[in-house]
Amino acid sequence: MFVQIVRRLLIAIPTMFVIIAAAFFLMRAAPGSPFSSERQVSAEIEQRMLAAYDLDKPVGEQFRLYVVRLLQSDLGPSMKYKDKDVADIIAEGLPTSLIIGGAAMLLALAVGSGLGVWAALRQNRPEDYVAMSFAVAGVCLPPLVLAPLFSLVFGVQLEWLPTSGLYRDHYTVSHLVLPVIALALPQVAIISRLIRASMIEAMRSNAIRTARAKGLPESQVVWRHALPVAMLPVVSYLGPAISAVLLGSFVIEKVFQLPGIGKLFTDGALQRDYTLVMGVVILYAGMIMFFNMMSDVLYSVLDPRARRS
Repeated sequence: MFVQIVRRLLIAIPTMFVIIAAAFFLMRAAPGSPFSSERQVSAEIEQRMLAAYDLDKPVGEQFRLYVVRLLQSDLGPSMKYKDKDVADIIAEGLPTSLIIGGAAMLLALAVGSGLGVWAALRQNRPEDYVAMSFAVAGVCLPPLVLAPLFSLVFGVQLEWLPTSGLYRDHYTVSHLVLPVIALALPQVAIISRLIRASMIEAMRSNAIRTARAKGLPESQVVWRHALPVAMLPVVSYLGPAISAVLLGSFVIEKVFQLPGIGKLFTDGALQRDYTLVMGVVILYAGMIMFFNMMSDVLYSVLDPRARRS
């Protein structure tokens, strides 16, 4: 297992470098500059502003200087937020994103697992068909669709829940309900389908037949013997699920005006705040690689066959 972790870390280094380089050069390839939209700014002042952020240098030299600062744990100053470092801005938005993302993942695991087990134990019955129809609908409706739909129906028309107004020092459950559900529903659908398929297979295994032959209660057969085996595919899917939640937060936080990292990224991209966008890209890429690695490690711990391979 230690060798596996070291191998993944060694792969992560060049992968992160490629991500940083791709994001850096793609942003510079777009027309305009962070200060081209500033009003009543002369060409001389704009040139001074570009020089202050090394934007007057060749792109290759800009990249070299950025990597050097990055190796010193310096994400640089924001180009749009006056007198603020990118690291400080990200630190302000990170708690909101962690609360929403963590709540969405917990909700997806709890509801998805329960729905999948419930459907598996009622295979080919009306309850199974209803549950899987819901799962198919959830897969087909990403956060990009669910967020504005929930905001319109439950926030604007029915006025049951607020659609904005969440601040860093003012968290209420009502402000989190719609964003968390919109972010969690696609993962609920996927996890429930995974659990159902693996649970049906586990219930047909020789180990379950043996447990029943010993006279164990059906509840013990299901929860103690079948469910742990059925959860293995979900464990392997945790990495992609967390990645999907992180990427979905871009849309969720923008639609519901949440002061999280996803909204920082979209605002920074629209305002050409190069350093802020790069900081968010680096953070998200690092988190995605970390959680994917942890998912593989956890799967190896739970499944001896994966450990041997």
